[in-house]
Amino acid sequence: MNSTVNDHIPDHVPADLVVSYDYHGDPRLTNEVHASLQVLHDEAPPVFYTPRNGGHWVVTRFDEIKKVVEDYEVFSAKEMQIPRIENPPYFIPLNVDPPNNIPYRQALMPAFSPKAIKALEAKIRQWAGEIIDNALAKGDGFDFIQEVASVYPVSIFMELMGMPMDRLWEFRNLSDEFFSTNDQQKIHQLSGQIIMAMTEILEQKKAAPADDLMSHILNIKVKGEPISLEEMQNMCFLLFLGGMDTVANVTGYSFRQLANMPELQQRLHDNPADIAKFTDEAIRMFGVISNPRIVAKDAEVFGVKFKKDDMVLCLLPISGRDDRKNGNPHVFDIDRSKEDGHTLTFSSGPHMCLGSFLARSEIRILVEEWFKRVARYEIVPGTELGYRTGFSLALTELPLNTVKS
Repeated sequence: MNSTVNDHIPDHVPADLVVSYDYHGDPRLTNEVHASLQVLHDEAPPVFYTPRNGGHWVVTRFDEIKKVVEDYEVFSAKEMQIPRIENPPYFIPLNVDPPNNIPYRQALMPAFSPKAIKALEAKIRQWAGEIIDNALAKGDGFDFIQEVASVYPVSIFMELMGMPMDRLWEFRNLSDEFFSTNDQQKIHQLSGQIIMAMTEILEQKKAAPADDLMSHILNIKVKGEPISLEEMQNMCFLLFLGGMDTVANVTGYSFRQLANMPELQQRLHDNPADIAKFTDEAIRMFGVISNPRIVAKDAEVFGVKFKKDDMVLCLLPISGRDDRKNGNPHVFDIDRSKEDGHTLTFSSGPHMCLGSFLARSEIRILVEEWFKRVARYEIVPGTELGYRTGFSLALTELPLNTVKS
C-alpha cells in the first residue's frame, strides 16, 4: 500500500471542504467496512477534498454521485487511477466517454442481456449446487470466501468467457493483487500480466474459435471495421477484473450479514420466494466498487469549484446508505419499499455495469441453492474477519459453521 499525502491544498479548494480520508486504509475503517464508511455522511460534507493519495475529491451522497457518474462532459471516465500515474490502465468501454463508448457496449450487451442470462440459469444453478456441496463436505469451519464466494461467480464468468478453468486461482489472485495496491510500479506489472494472459487466450480462440465471449470479441466491429488487438486486450482487461472480483465480494458481505440474522435465515429457508428481495437489499447495502473520474474542464457543480485534471472518487458502496435518499438506510430490511431502496452499486448512466443482471442472478441463485442444503449457519465464534479496502472492498475470510436444528 502506498498512500501518498499532498500537503499542498490547491487554491480552488476551500478549507471547510478539506477532510483527510484514505480510501486505501483510512483509520475510520473496520471490518464492518460499509458501516464505518457510512460515518462520512455525518462527519464530512457530501463533496470534500482529501490530501491523501495525491489529493482528490470524494463524493459520498446518492444524488451527488449520480450527477458525477452521469455528467461525462465535466467528469470524464478517460482516467481512473488515484493517485494519477503515468500510462494508467485503460479499460474498454469503461474509459471511453459517450458517444464513442456506445458501439463497444452494444457489442457486449447481448452476452449480458436478461434473455442471455436466463438461458444460463440452469448452468449457474449447477455451479452453485456443486460448489456449495464441495464446501459443506469439508465440515464445519470451512472458509466461505475461499470455498464458495471466490469460486462460484468466477467459475461462471470463466466459462462464459471461455477461459481455462485450471487457471482460476491464478487469475483470482492476480485480480486480488491488482485491487490491493495503488503503487504505480505494481499496477503496471499486474496490468501487463493480466493483458498477457488475456492475449494468450485470444490467440488460442483465434486458432480454435468456440461459443464463448472471447471468441465473440475477436469478431467485434465498430463502424464496420474490426477492432484492433489493443482494443480487444483492453476490453478483456475490464471484463477480467469485473468477473474475478465484484460478485465474489458482494456475496461475501451478503452471507456475513445473513449469518448474523438467524430469523431471516429461517424465513429464506421456508420461503424461497423472498430470496429475490434479499438479493436486492444485499446489493443496496453491500456495493464494493468505487468509481473514480477526472475533471475534463473547469466547472462549478454543487457549489464546488472543480478544476481540469482534478481527480474525483465516488463512493458507490455507501450510495444506498444515504439517509437523504432512503429511510433507515443502516437497517437491513428485505421488506423495504422501492422508495427506500435506491442504490448506485452498479453505477448509473453511460457507464452503468453491463454485468448487473448477471450479478443479481448469481447472488439470488446461490442463496436459493444454499438454503436447499442449509437451514442455519453462523460465523465461527471468536473469528476476527480480515478485509480489503481500496477501489474494490472485500472480506478476505468468512469461516462458517452449520447449525444443527
